[in-house]
Amino acid sequence: MRDVIVVGAGGGGAVVAKELAERGLDVLLLEGGPAFADVQRDWTHFEIDANSALTGYFRVGPADRSKPPAVRELPQNSAVLQVSGVGGTTNHYFGNSPRAMPGVFLGYEGHDRNAYDTAHLFPFEYRDLISYYEWVEATLPVQTAAMSTKDAVFFDGAERIGLPLQTGKDIVGAAFRPQENAILQPKGTAGRTADPRHLVFPRAQGCTFCGHCLQGCFEPLGAPINLKAKRATSVSYIPMALTADRWARTGKAITLLTGASAVRVTADEDSVARSVTWRVDRTGELFTEEARVIVLAGGTVETPRLWLNSGLPNPNDQVGRGLSDHFVDVVIGIMPFDARTTSGPHSGARADFPGRGSILNSGVPPAFAAQGISLSDAGTSGFSTNGLHPDAHGADTVGRLIGVDLKAALADIDRVLPLTILTDDDVERHNRVTLSTTLPPDEHGAVPRVEVRLRERSPRTVANREFLVEQGVRLLKAAGAARVHRLHWPPVLFHLHATMRMGLDATDSVLDANGEARWVKRLFVADNSALANALGGPNPTLTTQALATRTAERIMQTYFDGDPWVDRETPVSSIDPAVTSAIAQAMTA
Repeated sequence: MRDVIVVGAGGGGAVVAKELAERGLDVLLLEGGPAFADVQRDWTHFEIDANSALTGYFRVGPADRSKPPAVRELPQNSAVLQVSGVGGTTNHYFGNSPRAMPGVFLGYEGHDRNAYDTAHLFPFEYRDLISYYEWVEATLPVQTAAMSTKDAVFFDGAERIGLPLQTGKDIVGAAFRPQENAILQPKGTAGRTADPRHLVFPRAQGCTFCGHCLQGCFEPLGAPINLKAKRATSVSYIPMALTADRWARTGKAITLLTGASAVRVTADEDSVARSVTWRVDRTGELFTEEARVIVLAGGTVETPRLWLNSGLPNPNDQVGRGLSDHFVDVVIGIMPFDARTTSGPHSGARADFPGRGSILNSGVPPAFAAQGISLSDAGTSGFSTNGLHPDAHGADTVGRLIGVDLKAALADIDRVLPLTILTDDDVERHNRVTLSTTLPPDEHGAVPRVEVRLRERSPRTVANREFLVEQGVRLLKAAGAARVHRLHWPPVLFHLHATMRMGLDATDSVLDANGEARWVKRLFVADNSALANALGGPNPTLTTQALATRTAERIMQTYFDGDPWVDRETPVSSIDPAVTSAIAQAMTA
């Protein structure tokens, strides 16, 4: 019997596995996707290689690309942007690592306390999570973003519309600031040249400003795995987990199995989690192993799917319900000058509006930008806009761009400055993940159905989105944009939360304040689905990782007689020379 089985090696599962293995537990880590063991060999800068939903190495589905991708039923016009494999969606994300807004936690008494989704607060106070934030920020590490021209343009526009500069990590008022992101700052020749001959480790260290974060970061070339610039868990927490026996008290080692898809979790007659069954994708063989504790971290879609396919208790019908997605929109400014949009980290600047949400600059590569410009729920600019009028917020056009407008937008991609709108949206029961009754099951069981009811958003959610769009238009025009376009995106689901949410009330949540299932003891959840709400709008990964650290500590205290370590120990950074040495020894052994 294992001490712990963790299902999913992405943003949260890797954190729990590393922290528990480092404290001497015998951990089995299951990942359905590929290992990505050699990112410099496995990844490229070609967008189609990574981002194709059918054949890309970041698609959701088995590691064997000769097999079809995973199937998900989407009953509305939408897309789900998630990643299979070690590191999960952290391989694909921008690295942005802001903290949640304090107003989404229990006990907040700020003047804007009623501006949030007060019916679905985190069941503990914000200050209780700060030490866990600091632990993760030191481990990854999280640093102030290395910035380029596009970020300076954003700052100029934000200042001109009257926003102050925020200098701390905690969001205390409407303000703009540099991103806090999990990307190593450039050193040596990095960021100073585009000549690949001079961007080889150790002459170049940290971010090389290549502009390809979405395809997975393998820069600088020749750097050890744990010194790649973007701190996906595949290059930070996972290498630390695999060498955890160097620091563990008992010398026990972690076992990582890839291409191993969990298909069932069992509990005994006393509702205590007992075992996990997984399928080896390459051979189809089934294996079952017992554990003293089981942690689900397969993501906001796959975790409720596994729960429901396993027939685990769901007495209040909350499993899979309450999906929040930040009700994303995009506003694009066509600048009359080169903003170097595709240079450097995709997003080095943000503005936060407590109780409303956040605005990020988003300098993505050309193919992704072109794809984004073609997405709209507002029809086609210049033809039909489904009743939406651009002048409501001062934009020049609304809807997908075609013809002359599209040519103008794509004529020089470095003059296009997109802003991503992240809305603080309400937790709503009808937005949910359940099992499809329309599509046939795959080899792992019934496939997930991801439902977002477009016309039933709460008035607060809709008002927040419209407010943020207006601020984005104002910011771009103040920064000098010649034209501003609002796309009015359909649900593009890349920030998904709360489908297995923790909460104050047992009638409308799945997890208690420790991340443990209310109806199955020794069963925990440690991915975005455990989040209580949409965090006020900030990017979710850092909060998920802080919460996963807290959950790991609770597991140690509750079931393994462990002591709390946060606030008592000093976290080891994943770029510490001792970590690099341990990883190098492990890889050559």
